This record gives sequence, structure tokens and C-alpha cells, in this order.
Amino acid sequence: MPEQVLQHRFCVSAEVFYSTAFGVRRAEKRMTVKSMTGFGRGEQQKDGRTWIAEIRCVNNRFLDIKIKLPRGYAALEDTIRKKIAVWHQRGRVDVLLSVHGDFSDLEKISVNMGLAEKYRSIHAEMARKLDIQDDTTTSLLATYPDVLVREQQTEDLDEVRQIIDSVLTEALENCERMRLQEGESLRADLQSRVVFFVANLEKIESSVPGLVEKRMQTLRQRLEKLLTTVDLDPLRLTQEITILADKTDVTEELVRLRSHIGQFESFLVEEGVVGRKLDFLIQEFLREVNTLASKINDAETAHLTVDLKSELEKIREQVQNIE
Repeated sequence: MPEQVLQHRFCVSAEVFYSTAFGVRRAEKRMTVKSMTGFGRGEQQKDGRTWIAEIRCVNNRFLDIKIKLPRGYAALEDTIRKKIAVWHQRGRVDVLLSVHGDFSDLEKISVNMGLAEKYRSIHAEMARKLDIQDDTTTSLLATYPDVLVREQQTEDLDEVRQIIDSVLTEALENCERMRLQEGESLRADLQSRVVFFVANLEKIESSVPGLVEKRMQTLRQRLEKLLTTVDLDPLRLTQEITILADKTDVTEELVRLRSHIGQFESFLVEEGVVGRKLDFLIQEFLREVNTLASKINDAETAHLTVDLKSELEKIREQVQNIE
């Protein structure tokens, strides 16, 4: 393959690549990226009591729900966990439910009359034997252990469940708004970083024809020096040089990067959980960039490949926060 043909192939492949991959495209579909970081609070007052639900969530590889409930409401934990799982698919979610206020309507005080009568009988017997006046009063009897019995009534769990569902819903909605706002910031940051990534990739692509020409000239000079005593057909020499130079062909890497960029953009507007997809895709980005850097192997463009890797690491850090 003549040198001119090889150079033309690089130029054409690059032109096709950037005309299809790096055109500025903006999805019309509304952004659905959600951050795993957020906070929400819900509050409701009823029957003299104040119910408060607080939700704090941070990034985590899987869904990890931690729930703290007031004493006596453990039976509702499973219902709460299922509700949280509807709103959160990934992340560490801490749920704190508290209740404060007047619980007097749930308290019942009764008199253990049998025990009170026994205390009264013992007082009377003591007064008779000691020949003293019996001054036993109901106030005195009430101070004796277990005469007055205090009982905590059980709440209607169905009614409590409705209250908890209400405050949880409010907290989840507030947390969701915060997560969406953070997701919008993440999306905007990721888009700007992709633009920077593409700009550096364009610089590398534009230098490829010159790098190929330089590589072929270097190979020709080395081969001619080594084969000064060998009579080699010029066409055969050109073919050998072309074969060696072809090892620096980065067309496949550029095509795959084009595909990755398109997928990345589509994931940013995809419904559902996309964090894992984006994280996996960044790994593929890094793989192609590493191959690109090793094939080009040019000191003048090395800083550009370093910039690509650096930007991908920053993108990876941001992706870690996406649900």
C-alpha cells in the first residue's frame, strides 16, 4: 500500500468519525439523572402529637436502608422499607422517624382493689393490736406498690400507618427534589467535561496523518540503513513499511470512542437507574484511551492523552454519585 493511500485512509476515516460522532447534539427529552445524595423532611401533627420523618441518602454501590423507629413501632419497619425501595434503587438511605407530644390519651390508670383491701386490713389489725387510732387514708394506700396500676394502651396501627405514610411521602418528595436538582448539576458538569474530552480528542485526531507520515519516514530511514547491502525491491520496501506503520492505525479506537460518546449522552436522558451503566462505560472509555496512547506513542501528543485520562477520572468521580 503506497504511502499516499495510507495517509488518505487516515484522513477519510477521521473525517467520517468526527462528522458522525462529534456533532453538537442536544437531547430534547427531559433529563432524568438523579443524584444519590439528598435530604428530605416530613412533619404532621395529630391528637397532640408531632410526627417527623427525616431521610438522608448518600452514594453507595447497592441499596442499603437503615431505619430508626420509636419504641413500639417495629411492626411497621417492613412497610417503611418497601416504601423507601420504591423511591430509591441505589444508595445508603437513613430513615429516622420520631414522635413527640401528649400521649395521655393512651395512658390508663386503675386501682388494684384487692391489694388495697389487704393493705387496709393490715393497717386495721396493726392499730387494734397496738391500741392506736387507725389513720389509714386512700392517699396513703395509693402510695403503696402496685395499688395504682398504670397501663399504656396500644395505638391503632392502621391509623398510625396512615400518619407515617403521609410524613414519609412528604420527606421522600422533598428528598427527590433535592436529588433531581443535584442530578441536573451533575448532568451539566458531565456534558461540559464530555465537550472538553471531545476537543482534546479532535486535536489528537488532527495530528494522526502527520504522525503516520513521520512514523513511515522513520521506519524507511531505519530499514534503508539496515538493508544497505541488500538489494530490495522498492515496492516491497514500501509494503513492509506500510505493514509496520499500520500497527499505529487508531481507526478502531476512534470508532469505538464515537460509540461510547453516543451511549454516554443517551444514558444521561434515559429513564431509570443509569449510574452502573455510566460507570461501566467509563471503564470502556479508559480502555480505548489507553490503547490510543500506546499506539500513537508520540511525545508531542502525550500530554493530550494524559488530559483525556485525567478528564475521564473526573467524570468517573461524578458518575459515582448518580443513581
